[in-house]
Amino acid sequence: MVKVQTEKGEISVNSSVYTNIAGAAASNCFGVKGMAVRSVTDGLVHLLRREAMGKGVLVNFLDDGTISIDLHIIVDHGVNLQAVASSIISEVRYVMQKTTETEVKDVNVYIDSMIVG
Repeated sequence: MVKVQTEKGEISVNSSVYTNIAGAAASNCFGVKGMAVRSVTDGLVHLLRREAMGKGVLVNFLDDGTISIDLHIIVDHGVNLQAVASSIISEVRYVMQKTTETEVKDVNVYIDSMIVG
């Protein structure tokens, strides 16, 4: 939870807001099939539905007031992985800073799987 003190009072933002914003921004990038999560039971990577995309995102709140974001994604077959990752980093950083006014220190993209079709 992030708390911001203003002249009119305190604003508290739940961490799930940050994960949902980051997941939506990443999912909207070209070549991204969706967010991924590794199952504890079978160890396989699963594609998350839109409602659960925050599970593929980890947001760390750092002591200096910035955040670090880890994204686990599944991409389309045949896309340039470096270009897709670079696009995600740029988009997530921009959207997060624009919507939350929180400085993003790092965006780490983990490509967990590739889907044909």
